[in-house]
Amino acid sequence: MGSTKDGNSPSGDRRVRRTQAALARALIQLVEEQDLPRISVADVAERAGVSRSTFYDHYRDVHELAEAACTAMIDRLMASLPSPGPRSQALAPEVTQSLTAFFASLAEHAGLYRALLGPQGSARVVDHIRRRAAAEVHDRLRAAVTSGELPEHAGTPLDMPHDVPAAFTAGALIGVASDWLQRGCPRPPAEMAALTWPLLSALYRLDAGTLI
Repeated sequence: MGSTKDGNSPSGDRRVRRTQAALARALIQLVEEQDLPRISVADVAERAGVSRSTFYDHYRDVHELAEAACTAMIDRLMASLPSPGPRSQALAPEVTQSLTAFFASLAEHAGLYRALLGPQGSARVVDHIRRRAAAEVHDRLRAAVTSGELPEHAGTPLDMPHDVPAAFTAGALIGVASDWLQRGCPRPPAEMAALTWPLLSALYRLDAGTLI
């Protein structure tokens, strides 16, 4: 990704962020109107109210902008997801609300997510989501063990060089979300949340507070 000449100063940093946010908003709007491969740099620049040269100060092409916009939104979504564990089971309404918001955000920007997570999509975005989701689950499980919410024993994240439960959970979440998007989001977000959370939490024996 390119950078503007004054990007090292505080005001320059703010300008860079504002421009990138404007470009991302423009692309998200355009993707809802037409397929991503049909959108040109000129289309995005015009919608964002900037010049084509300004666009190229930040991104090589529309696809790179799409990847950046998608991964930024995914990072925010992942941070809002519930943590597996006994406390999450006890807070079922909050957990369901969090997952509902996750699917609602996917549906709101379905055109962009569908384009990047589909068969002809972006391997970089899929890998980013997988790694981000796995890291989020791993960190939360580790915190649950540290706080005593989950007991420490062989097979918990504290002694796993490769966190299989976190990777499994991340892959499952990506699979469910991708399938739902490709099918045109046939179920409402609240129903997706109600169906998905029991499947994700089934990885853990919540009644005993241990990993399966």
